[in-house]
Amino acid sequence: MENLLDLNAIDAARVKTSPYPYFTVERVVNDTALPAVLDAFPGIDMGGSFNLEDVEISRDFQQFLDSLDSVEFRQRIHDKLGVDVTDRPMMMTLRGISRKKDGRIHTDSKTKLVTVLIYLNEDWQAETGRLRVLNSADDLNDYAEEIAPGPGSMIAFKITDNCWHGYPSFEGTRRSIQINFLASEQANRKHRFFHGLSAKLKAWRRRLKSTGAH
Repeated sequence: MENLLDLNAIDAARVKTSPYPYFTVERVVNDTALPAVLDAFPGIDMGGSFNLEDVEISRDFQQFLDSLDSVEFRQRIHDKLGVDVTDRPMMMTLRGISRKKDGRIHTDSKTKLVTVLIYLNEDWQAETGRLRVLNSADDLNDYAEEIAPGPGSMIAFKITDNCWHGYPSFEGTRRSIQINFLASEQANRKHRFFHGLSAKLKAWRRRLKSTGAH
């Protein structure tokens, strides 16, 4: 798969500064590559975030991930949000399932500089599960914009004290890549450790359940 990212779509995106700096792209994956990228998304049937090394990544999907960890992509994030991420550690995690408890209002850790979310669902007809850029910390219905997690949609935002976001509760398949540009390599190791530990605990609980152990 070549020319996986639609860099022109990123270039054309308008940066909004309220309630915090962010921009959206309706489809960041090139149309010709999109079916293969969607088909290559790893099979994840548990909730939570997973490090790349904790799931099985095909060669085709790795090519897409490589296009994200590129000079061209990093430069556009820098140009759009004014945050120099050209040589910052990048952490990628994958989600495949949304649980009832997911989507609650939160801001991202200050060890992160920029968050990018790319959704890779075939379609999105549900009214819930749509990410909201929120104006406040306590009202999910007070939002500046709502983003459907459809095929190739993307949002990128600068981490600020008020970068509140969340989505109305949805249970089921909701596939995404989360990219975080981090302040330091130490923060990268810390985040990856906790995601990895969480994945191991989930696998352990599943094994106990399957054997009937308590």
